[in-house]
Amino acid sequence: MIMVEFGLDTFGDVTVDEHGKKLPYARVIRNVVEQAVLAERVGVDGFGLGEHHRDDFAVSAPEIVLAAIAARTERIKLGTAVTVLSSDDPVRVFERFATLDAVSNGRAEIILGRGSFTESFPLFGFDLHDYERLFEEKADLMVKLLGEGPVSWEGTVRPPLKDQQVYPKTESGRIRTWIGVGGSPESVVRAARHGLPLVLAIIGGEPVRFAPYVELYQRALEEFEQPSQPVAVHCPGFVAETDEEAVETLWPHARNMLNRIGRERGWPPLSRDRFENDIRDGAWHVGSPETVAQKMAHTIKHLGIQRFDLKYSAGTLPHDKMMTAIELYGTKVVPRVKELLESGA
Repeated sequence: MIMVEFGLDTFGDVTVDEHGKKLPYARVIRNVVEQAVLAERVGVDGFGLGEHHRDDFAVSAPEIVLAAIAARTERIKLGTAVTVLSSDDPVRVFERFATLDAVSNGRAEIILGRGSFTESFPLFGFDLHDYERLFEEKADLMVKLLGEGPVSWEGTVRPPLKDQQVYPKTESGRIRTWIGVGGSPESVVRAARHGLPLVLAIIGGEPVRFAPYVELYQRALEEFEQPSQPVAVHCPGFVAETDEEAVETLWPHARNMLNRIGRERGWPPLSRDRFENDIRDGAWHVGSPETVAQKMAHTIKHLGIQRFDLKYSAGTLPHDKMMTAIELYGTKVVPRVKELLESGA
């Protein structure tokens, strides 16, 4: 039997009501909790929350929201997508997630990343010129902390530690921790050097083109004499009853979201043709349950991955539409993907 985990991710995007009016941040966060509760009910394996510090996302403290979800669920794994380690303190990250692991009965996960947005750097007093050094040093410290023994560490981005214990300890002795990568070979090698599982954030282009990164990661694990580790992907998507409904529902919300980000980063406006092309041949997994399942199975098989996380939120896409997508994902898409993988179709 082919063992693949299936998760859902959201950034807690600020959504709109039936009249097109933006919801308060508090309402969005409560809706995220309800989305996670539904995800568990329909059999999804994991639920991930992104960390952002800007006005179009409501979740800046994912661990607290995940703790609220933990109180309403029993089985689903609870993680981040991603924790921006560069602008955080690894000791506090460990303490918060060890606490989440306790209240969730061992279900906490961390995906460490540098983040594709940079608002947290000036907010917490970090210089973007130190972008690489901050993550490299803090990742090194985080790996030591994950061992849950006395930690001795010295670097340039925080005070040194000498035989320091950090609490609470977890019951299992280890928090499952991944490194999220956006497509940099150096980041892939870093994950392998630390012996951490890899998450590829595939947000543009054909997913199969990431196969060389999976191969690089496996080779690097061998060269660093690290044990085999799972590989996951994070892709945007949306599920509705039909292909047409999925595209028509998603398009205005995805367009506005991507155009805002595009203006900030100097990208051209998103055209409908380019959007539909990315649904057909690119990163977006959008359509009816059968369409999404077929594309997911293709991605999983050609990359040889062990986990697929669908980022189901997109800008102001309303809560009720996301709830329907979650239900279809758990009850129809995931079972169909499993059938396709088992049959080799």
